[in-house]
Amino acid sequence: MDQKGEQQVHIKTAGGNAAFHNFINDFAHIEDPLERRRLALSKIDDAKFGWYHIRAIAVAGVGFLTDSYDIFAINLGLSMIDYVYWNGHIPSSTSTLIKVSTSVGTVIGQFGFGIMADVVGRKKIYGTELIVMIAACVLQCTLGHSPAVNFVAVFTFYRIIMGIGIGGDYPLSSIITSEFSTTKWRGAIMGAVFANQAWGQIAAGIVALVLVAAYKGDLDDSTAGNCGPACMKACDQMWRILIGLGCLPGCVALYFRLTIPESPRYTLDVNMNLSKGVADAAKFTSGEHGNAEQEEIARLEKAPTAVETMEIKPPVASFRDFTRHFNQWKHMKILIGTAGSWFLLDVAFYGVSLNSAVILQTIGYASSNNVYKKLYNSAVGNLILICAGSLPGYWVSVATIDTVGRKPIQLMGFTILTILFCIIGFAYDKLGDHGLLALYVLCQFFFNFGPNVTTFIVPGECFPTRYRSSAHGISAASGKIGAIIAQTALGTLIDHNCAKDGKSKNCWLPHVMEIFALFMLCGIFTTLLIPETKRKTLEQISEECHGEIDPSRYAAPSGKLHDSGSSQIETV
Repeated sequence: MDQKGEQQVHIKTAGGNAAFHNFINDFAHIEDPLERRRLALSKIDDAKFGWYHIRAIAVAGVGFLTDSYDIFAINLGLSMIDYVYWNGHIPSSTSTLIKVSTSVGTVIGQFGFGIMADVVGRKKIYGTELIVMIAACVLQCTLGHSPAVNFVAVFTFYRIIMGIGIGGDYPLSSIITSEFSTTKWRGAIMGAVFANQAWGQIAAGIVALVLVAAYKGDLDDSTAGNCGPACMKACDQMWRILIGLGCLPGCVALYFRLTIPESPRYTLDVNMNLSKGVADAAKFTSGEHGNAEQEEIARLEKAPTAVETMEIKPPVASFRDFTRHFNQWKHMKILIGTAGSWFLLDVAFYGVSLNSAVILQTIGYASSNNVYKKLYNSAVGNLILICAGSLPGYWVSVATIDTVGRKPIQLMGFTILTILFCIIGFAYDKLGDHGLLALYVLCQFFFNFGPNVTTFIVPGECFPTRYRSSAHGISAASGKIGAIIAQTALGTLIDHNCAKDGKSKNCWLPHVMEIFALFMLCGIFTTLLIPETKRKTLEQISEECHGEIDPSRYAAPSGKLHDSGSSQIETV
């Protein structure tokens, strides 16, 4: 910067920097728009962790709290619905259908919203997925049975719609958080957003526990097969309250999502609007909410814009460019690594819930014939398991992911999970109740201090801006396909040949654990395909992994690079 530029940076505008920090002055003295771009992104990347990062965590994280609450609440709520419509004996096929329906919708939402966020922008659809979740949540609570309405069919439909909203939250919250985060703590910020899943599960368990305690008088004298009118009414009211309360966190966060600024990186790299992107970045890092005003953007447009004379530009997003880009093995292997790792993880992650009934029995919270005790034990037992394994795992990941790194944590997690599932599968009959409980808790811990967190973070960092959301959506949808397989195909294997063996149930459970061990072993190899993104800017990652140089390195009039580099250059 020359001496004239250093003097101009201190010029005060209307209102004066003496009264407040006028963020436009940070860039108004720089005439080259590409230099402004570089400085604006550096301002985001190098910013100290501040309250605006906390706000971003809260706004994005409340979506995952809602997602997790809604998914976990149905597991508890279905036990209540069971007594209303099936008198305590719900068919396993019906139970599976209702639980899997959310995952089916989630696949649609992850893939669809992921693509839309790259096509129309992050801001235009962020909040839409929350509206879908809120609407579906309310509609579920108003549903009733009649001769003309099949309760299961309509309930399943609403769960699919809710799943679409839940699915949309994955790519949107991940990439928005990633693109607004400081480089030094980007992993921790994204991990903290994802860790809200644990709080959602705990909230659902606490709400269920409070409801069961509140309706104890109507439930205490009832048993499965003998749930009278008072018991049925209580259960009917409880599940509606439990599921309905899931929309409250979403309602609180909806305003902030609808008014969140567009990602400066999307504005700069996809819309190629330098002045607006720079102004938005400056406003965000100044701690103010929302996009920059038009008059603030206009002040940055006074200088001659170099971008109009550029002969070399970044690639333009299109289906043709997407297929050309990912047809190259060096790029495709990263997508295979992120999508494959998430798929393999979720087969076991959701499949482990098949073993939760055995674990609840081990810690003394087995199902009871008494309605009150069964619902109470289910809520308390699940809370214990979450607090013992899942919650610590999430936050250990948050604390270490920016120092240890994403790839080492994911490799470690898959390796340890392979060993744990092998022990459970091959030594199931020798473990005993306490040994099985310890291994279950360890599995939950290393799921979250391992691939469950990293598979969410890495796809939000390792792809170019124009395809970051689409690639994350594809990766997340692959994971949910794995969850569907675990809940349907592998779920039926647990009771395979039990009648022939003279056992009532779970005779094939050890073999299912061995299958999960194989999936975790394969996860080690897919992890080797992903790059390490720790403490690297998103532009640096794009250059190293995809051969795309940051446009800020172009000298606009001549097309020469500001500094040397061997990465490929896209010509237009």
